[in-house]
Amino acid sequence: MTRRITILAAGALAGLPAAAHAANHFNYGVAAAEVSSKSARLWTRAQDTGTVKLRVGHRSFNLVATDAEDRTVQRVVSGLKPSTSYRYFFSQSGHRSRVGHFRTAPSPKRNAAIRFAFSGDADAQPQSPGGPPFYNRFEVYDRMAREHNAFNINLGDTIYSDSEVGASVQGGTFNPATQALTVPEKWAKYKQNLALANLQKVRAAAGMYNHWDDHEFLNDFTRDELGGTIYDAGVQAFRDYMPVTFSPTRGIYRSFRWGRNLELFFLDERSFRSAKASATSVCDNPDTHQPDLAPAAPQRIRDIFGAIEPAFKNPINPACLAALGDPARTMLGADQLARFERAVKRSKATWKVIVNEVPIQQFYALPYDRWEGYEAERLKLVHFLQDNVKNSLFLTTDHHANLVNTVKYTTLEDAGVKDSGIWDFATGPVATRTFAKEIDNALNRPGTAELVNSAFFKPAPPNGIGMKCSSIDTYSYAQIKVTRKRFTLALKDLNGKPVKQDGRSCGPYSLKAK
Repeated sequence: MTRRITILAAGALAGLPAAAHAANHFNYGVAAAEVSSKSARLWTRAQDTGTVKLRVGHRSFNLVATDAEDRTVQRVVSGLKPSTSYRYFFSQSGHRSRVGHFRTAPSPKRNAAIRFAFSGDADAQPQSPGGPPFYNRFEVYDRMAREHNAFNINLGDTIYSDSEVGASVQGGTFNPATQALTVPEKWAKYKQNLALANLQKVRAAAGMYNHWDDHEFLNDFTRDELGGTIYDAGVQAFRDYMPVTFSPTRGIYRSFRWGRNLELFFLDERSFRSAKASATSVCDNPDTHQPDLAPAAPQRIRDIFGAIEPAFKNPINPACLAALGDPARTMLGADQLARFERAVKRSKATWKVIVNEVPIQQFYALPYDRWEGYEAERLKLVHFLQDNVKNSLFLTTDHHANLVNTVKYTTLEDAGVKDSGIWDFATGPVATRTFAKEIDNALNRPGTAELVNSAFFKPAPPNGIGMKCSSIDTYSYAQIKVTRKRFTLALKDLNGKPVKQDGRSCGPYSLKAK
């Protein structure tokens, strides 16, 4: 979508009188995105169409709000100084937005400690129109803002185009009446989320990197299955409200350097992926006539859980396993994979942090939308990183749980445990149904999730996965500190307290640089 932004010289920073401040003219706050050492993308939504003035430091720009972008405006401001704090605000017709803050990244050669946080999966849908949000008021974002970080990451499912709140769900299919399919319907979802003060607070407090997953489009989205119309609507609405760098050939793959010690790589796992292995019904269980819940789990494990769900006793169709491992199927697309491999291999940052929409670790349950559902490419990528890149790791959301483990090539298979040693840290959600509640719902048996957690996720192989942390019913985020010698990650709940498993804190996890 072409941006209709006009840039003109304007007055000085102190041009508006203090009495002119009227933040309700800018009801959805401000944001600084895509912050680098020399630039930032600054955003707001105005009440009216027409000229909107942006002021950052002692510089001013005129932008134009149009209905084509739902009166959102954004501007990449370049020529900034590294490691420098900036204030900015917008104004229109005598009304001024709140003041936003961001700090530019250090230059690539500077040895600086960097603090940041990430989480995702946020749904502000009310149970009934006009009521309060069903889940919570995004307290996780408030806690992230209170950390006074250099930046934060809003990682995936930044809206729910097919919210489970108030939806009629039968066999995994949402009632179309509850879905946001068009650009205006998706705009409304973003405004619903941004109406909550805590999301505005974290966006104004520091730089924010925005990244999509599936629910910006529809659940478990691929273009092969759901088409380009939904993709195009999702892209436009996301770009309007979650300012991001995008191109048709690269999607939202990009990287950002933060001094000598950190480089972030954002993988686009929606724009170029193949249809899921479950798309042709080859993985349907003969009892449920739905995609099998754990097709890659060894039959000995399936037999154990057959006492809970008899469908597990059915052997998996070999064609399903072949589809899951088909090397012709891709998560990233060949061009993006090659681009990422070149970039991460040549990166001279101490820590290469891969921002990952879906888990890459093994946990077998419902693999179709995750990296396990694209097993050949998963193995190829992990082998490449282990063989060529020091100090790489993954930060992940999507599964609405704190799931911490190293990435294995095999865990429960006959070959035994083969470990890459690369960590995958998954956290969240901010506000949606937790993984525990999803398991209970999938099996229609309350309490099943804790049984699965204690009998499968926690135990060491060969009987279980051996998660370092498996806290599956907690609204949460991860707080991170990066230095030349260490990467330290603490999992925190919506009150800022440590996430716990069996009464003990999960972490903090401290990795030593190689």
